Amino acid sequence: MLPVSPDWIGTGKVRAREAGQGVEITIDGLTTQAKYYKPLVYEFMRKEWRGARPSWGDHVVEIDMEHVGEPPHMDLDNLAKALLDAIKGYLFHDDAQVARLLVQRHEGERERIVIRVFPRPDQASGPIGG
Repeated sequence: MLPVSPDWIGTGKVRAREAGQGVEITIDGLTTQAKYYKPLVYEFMRKEWRGARPSWGDHVVEIDMEHVGEPPHMDLDNLAKALLDAIKGYLFHDDAQVARLLVQRHEGERERIVIRVFPRPDQASGPIGG
């Protein structure tokens, strides 16, 4: 497990913190419109984010949509595209650097989206998650 900074940046719907070599972003609340998230996260990154700067190399992006009750009727691929567009230029230079992308939804304690972005682990050290 990577060390996580307890210091969250942001006080609104979007908050972020550094976690080891990566970044964790949370977005409170859910909507069925994936396009809603791009300007919301982009504006947070532009105005409030003062953490890690964009880096080169391959990255892993994990997007978890947590819902309460029935999941919202939203295409996860559209959600992923909107969020990748919003963080591009802030956490990595180009979304072509995303070597692994995991997007999933599951029931949780509250409605939110959690995004984790970190450099891809060295392939010589074994498979990711293994």
